[in-house]
Amino acid sequence: MIRPMRAILLALALLCVGCATLRTDVPKSATHALAPVGDTPSARYIQSELKAHAGLSGFRLLTKADNALLSRIVLADHAQHSIDLQYYIFNNDATGRLLAHRLLTAADKGVRVRILVDDINSGSANTMLSALAAHANIQVRMFNPFRTRNPSFLSRAAQLVLEARRMNRRMHNKSFIVDGWTAVIGGRNIGDEYFDAARDSSFRDLDVIGIGPVVAAAQASFDEYWNCDAAYPLMVLRNTDPAPSSVSKERTDLAKDAREFAQSDYAQAVLEDLPEGPTADRRGEWFWGSASFVADEPEKIKADKAEPGVRVAPQLRRLFDAAQHELVLISPYFVPSDDGVRYLSGLMRRGVSIKLLTNSLGSTDELAVYAWYAHYRKALLESGMQVYELRPLTGEQPVSAVGKSAGVSLHAKAAVVDRRWVMIGSMNLDQRSKLLNTETGVIVDCPPLADAVRAFFDSATQPQTAFAVTLERDPAHGGERTVWRAQKDGAQVEFDSTPDADTKRKLEVALFRMLPIEQLL
Repeated sequence: MIRPMRAILLALALLCVGCATLRTDVPKSATHALAPVGDTPSARYIQSELKAHAGLSGFRLLTKADNALLSRIVLADHAQHSIDLQYYIFNNDATGRLLAHRLLTAADKGVRVRILVDDINSGSANTMLSALAAHANIQVRMFNPFRTRNPSFLSRAAQLVLEARRMNRRMHNKSFIVDGWTAVIGGRNIGDEYFDAARDSSFRDLDVIGIGPVVAAAQASFDEYWNCDAAYPLMVLRNTDPAPSSVSKERTDLAKDAREFAQSDYAQAVLEDLPEGPTADRRGEWFWGSASFVADEPEKIKADKAEPGVRVAPQLRRLFDAAQHELVLISPYFVPSDDGVRYLSGLMRRGVSIKLLTNSLGSTDELAVYAWYAHYRKALLESGMQVYELRPLTGEQPVSAVGKSAGVSLHAKAAVVDRRWVMIGSMNLDQRSKLLNTETGVIVDCPPLADAVRAFFDSATQPQTAFAVTLERDPAHGGERTVWRAQKDGAQVEFDSTPDADTKRKLEVALFRMLPIEQLL
């Protein structure tokens, strides 16, 4: 129940927001990717690699969080001409401010920087992003923005109530493109929890660094979003330019925070873990293969029907259709729908083994999503799917491919078909990604890369890190029961009810199961 004072404040916020309008006459100029220039050491190295693998794209898999962060930092530091970033979340925290400082430093050297961020979670980063946008070489645009820049909960809640249809559609894309030669594509946003730098949580995630034809395709998609009607220059939304003194202060604060971060325990641990530098700084091996960059078009946020021309999902469906032997799925939020269950069951009936890694109730950060995943779990197990749920590991226990954190949740989104084709990107296997959010990713024909992602899956599904979920006969009560198995302190443990979750969490899941919200998840 809403308390009386909060109800009054919400009503006032609704009134104020109702008076605000979102401008349609946005003054902005269309800009496009700068042509790749081959006059830098990085460009010359990449060109030599591409020459030896004509027509193919090269990839390096970023499984470790610290490597994923430092690779982005190195790419920004080495940029000579352009940096384009597109993210659902760009947090104003330690890692977000570190990257912001590096982007500002690149702009000082003459690099053109374009930053496109979805506006749903931008409230705390407005001051930081505004300071960046005040630089002559940096442009910041917000996708599908709120009407006002008031970051308060009530103001934003009011806008969500008044414009639920529009505000519920978000840009979930994630890419980081440097000089037209290199792109980072995958599931990570910019924020401490995505780089194992947060105290209370950590996301287990996947990205790839890509070179070759896939970069041009990613760049074209970025330009399409950058120039679309839903992308608003941040300074237009603010209505006033930031004061020079505030920009100067933010620049000083960013530099100070970057120095403090460099002296942190996290940074020292990274130096020990990556003594030869991050992946982006190494002249090592690449996974080579034919690759497609797949992306929803920005018009998806306006679409009322599932139009194949503006959706990633049909391309993912064609990839799954090609499976003959095995389909490995990694999705933190998995809500297949009745049609999805029938489809996956059909694949298994024709001999395709399907394995799924998703979040357990203890590890998930989205209880409503888990509630509806649990709704379909029994049917999937009956069809023969092998299901694994990541355990909510805590404390100082090392976690393969992640590091150490207070709690681990799955955030990676990937699929492997017949140990040959790989999909890595931002798309969850749920109704929100399919119907509401815009998504991106890469599909690569490369058995060695498929093996590397498969190894990530195998590591994450060990009994020390995940529950193996099965459906078994229950002689005592008749029928069947769901069983979760794992290992603790070297011994096997078994549960016949949802493990590692308190009563409150289970009650909340039961409540969400009663609500008609599946299409929003």
